[in-house]
Amino acid sequence: MGTPSDRVPLAERVEELLAVGGPLPIVAAGVPVLRRAAEPYDGQVAPALFERFVEALRLTMHAAPGVGLAAPQVGVGLRVAVIEDPAPVPDEVRVARGRVPQPFRVLVNPSYEPAGAGRAAFFEGCLSVPGWQAVVARHAEVRLRAHDEHGRAVDEVFAGWPARIVQHETDHLDGTLYLDRAELRSLASNAAMAELWSQPTPRRAASALGFELPGPAA
Repeated sequence: MGTPSDRVPLAERVEELLAVGGPLPIVAAGVPVLRRAAEPYDGQVAPALFERFVEALRLTMHAAPGVGLAAPQVGVGLRVAVIEDPAPVPDEVRVARGRVPQPFRVLVNPSYEPAGAGRAAFFEGCLSVPGWQAVVARHAEVRLRAHDEHGRAVDEVFAGWPARIVQHETDHLDGTLYLDRAELRSLASNAAMAELWSQPTPRRAASALGFELPGPAA
């Protein structure tokens, strides 16, 4: 049995959210919309309303703050996500994680596939699972296919941290949370992360907590 909002047409749901103004409320794990494949966008939301919704996703992502946000995370089961990462990190983190700045991007109906066999494992968190992080091994490079907010085709290869962001947000649109892919022995509260595991790679955490890393991240 769904919640009342599950039965509201997508355009009406978006109108309801935008009527409040300001950052949108972020849905936490346990709400069904996060566990369903999102509906591909094909005009269900009129262009002017869609533009406002994208801007609201951007505002909400900045306010959280985060580096990506998918529509289901605000309760809208539409295959749309936004990403942006100014990457304000020290050089050692940038080098270890391949974290480089990414401009604001809108991903409409995205999908990805691995570009090569490389894997990388790092701690990862999620705005819909507040207060926790865990190590996730992901493809080191992916080929992303999508459209932007203007309907232009996107076909690009992403590497390093941008590849992780793309995978994380696209997974949301398939009903997958990062915890589904995580090494659960690595699960750590934000407080434990700050005190114990702030190193650029999770090698020390793997040794202390008893889990294995793929070669590239070690």
